[in-house]
Amino acid sequence: MKKIIFFLFLFSTQCIYSQSSGIISGPMLGPVEYRDAILWLEVGPEVKSVSVHYRKVGDPITIKSNTKVYKGELGNEFNPIQIQVGGLDFNTEYEYFFTINGRSSAAKGTFKTKDLWQFRKPAPDFTFLVGSCHYGNEPVYDRPGTPYGGDPSIFNTMSKEKSAFMLWTGDEWYTREVDYYSKWGLWYRAQFARRMPELQPFLKAMPQWAMWDDHDYGPNDVGMSYILKDESRKVFMNYFCNPSYGDQGQGIYTMNSWADVDIFMLDGRWFRSSDNLIDSVDGKINPEKIMLGKQQMLWLKNALAFSTATFKLIMFGNQVLNPISTYERFPDFRIEYNELMKFLMDQKVNGVVFLSGDRHHSEVIKVDRPGSYSLYDITISPLTSGTHVFSGAEKNNPYRIIGVDQKQNYGRISVFGKRNERVLKLDIIGIGGEALGTWSIGEASLKSE
Repeated sequence: MKKIIFFLFLFSTQCIYSQSSGIISGPMLGPVEYRDAILWLEVGPEVKSVSVHYRKVGDPITIKSNTKVYKGELGNEFNPIQIQVGGLDFNTEYEYFFTINGRSSAAKGTFKTKDLWQFRKPAPDFTFLVGSCHYGNEPVYDRPGTPYGGDPSIFNTMSKEKSAFMLWTGDEWYTREVDYYSKWGLWYRAQFARRMPELQPFLKAMPQWAMWDDHDYGPNDVGMSYILKDESRKVFMNYFCNPSYGDQGQGIYTMNSWADVDIFMLDGRWFRSSDNLIDSVDGKINPEKIMLGKQQMLWLKNALAFSTATFKLIMFGNQVLNPISTYERFPDFRIEYNELMKFLMDQKVNGVVFLSGDRHHSEVIKVDRPGSYSLYDITISPLTSGTHVFSGAEKNNPYRIIGVDQKQNYGRISVFGKRNERVLKLDIIGIGGEALGTWSIGEASLKSE
């Protein structure tokens, strides 16, 4: 009984959220599955131990603690930690809190496990958020002139969304010149971006899944030649809690599922050739100019062939389809682009929609395929970094269905409807929650002939 009273006291204790309590940033929700969840937190070097305690919402008595208390792994300058809690019930809401150095902290929140719907009921309707390009200003290391980082209050708006999860499609932080060739600098930059005050409520509002692009991988436009790629991978694996990170210690690609949607999160940097490699050799496509690499491409093909999801969302850091863009895009790596397009056609993979970021504007690009359904690329950007204006050949892009430029924004994607009549709907949302554009497509329009 004394133990129960002690934990009830800890749950009711209100602490001031500050670095003085040992918290640098978080908590953040990682993947939340049917019977387990991953909770993330970063603490200061003075912290010697961290543990998490959790219980079902509405249960005043039964409190569980994870059996692993982090001792001996802390005390460093950078201390992001991930704690898994298991043995949960599906479709159940839990509340949790952390104790730091044996004392209650302000790090607390709630999460709800997935509902076990398969073979029992129709696929549940749900929404999720998507966005890219988060820049936090630090003038001493930023380039001179107008600050590149925009209004961070967009995260306050996003934290109020009742969404199942958030997809970060790249550039979650922006390394600077002082960071590029410094292992310490890579860790510092991730910590700097993560500790932004406006970001904290959003991190714990919903599970966070992420893939990287160039700016959170290393220097602008860099690929396989980046000399600190191994360290960059360590940083990313510590600051996000994806289900997995590549294969055989290579890359960060992975996948996740929610209801009848599978999400394939690709790595466009680890295996990537230099953008400046020539496109052709002796009149033939240069086979050495690649983005995904053989290992990742083989995985993607098999994962798509295995999937039975209604919608198969394939995430790239760069745009996938835009035929007239002069910026980074998958078609510039023609050998792999042609290979993937041929595979989708030959395999008759249904339900494919691409998700991308990078461009500092948002749009939906449509490209027709004779003999099969049209492909769509949803680009959402930026969250807080500088914006882009449609110009040149892209000003009136004939492949664009909807577009938003010169505005910070995020995407809200909703999946709903009866079996065999499911719909995927995109809403582009501004800083204060204002509607900037909408588009939707039904599953019937994403089926091979």
